[in-house]
Amino acid sequence: MGWTKDDWFYQADVFDFTGPAVSSTPGLHADPGLEDNWWSDLKNALAGIATAPGTKITLRPTWIEQVFPTYLGIPAPANIERVTGHGDLQWANLTAEPLMILDWERWGLVPVGYDPAVLWVSSLLVPAVADRIRAEFSDILDTPAGRIGQLVALAEMLQAVDRGYYPELAPHLVDQARELTGVTPPQGPAPGLVR
Repeated sequence: MGWTKDDWFYQADVFDFTGPAVSSTPGLHADPGLEDNWWSDLKNALAGIATAPGTKITLRPTWIEQVFPTYLGIPAPANIERVTGHGDLQWANLTAEPLMILDWERWGLVPVGYDPAVLWVSSLLVPAVADRIRAEFSDILDTPAGRIGQLVALAEMLQAVDRGYYPELAPHLVDQARELTGVTPPQGPAPGLVR
């Protein structure tokens, strides 16, 4: 499909789209009942993506330097290990059977563990699924680099809450951030932060 507007030509293609996303929203509100093979396929897909060469940094260092103290109450880490990742791995960007990963505009170099951490924070309203993500990706999330990836995902989602999105997630995000840092995240708006 193509169209022209203001002297620009746009084209969009969909290849082999097989079904709807797991959720119509980024956050999960009910257990989708995904099979064990779906989880292993997701883990293998993310491992493969991580080995791809990447040059574009997703989540700029200056943004991370701002959101850590603003939303987590701690200084940003001095060093962040990065791998190639999807950059927006949430439930509206995944299909169930078969697994397909959609919406690739944010792919690039992300903090280690960031992709599964985004899926995890998007699942906190469904503890069984959030626990499954932590179990499936424990080899990444339970490392020092993976902890940073989790904190980046939490800070990003706390910023979204601050902007009026996902208010029902707020207490869960605060609890998880406190558990990871030992610090209660600051509350209140933080104007001027741009990802």
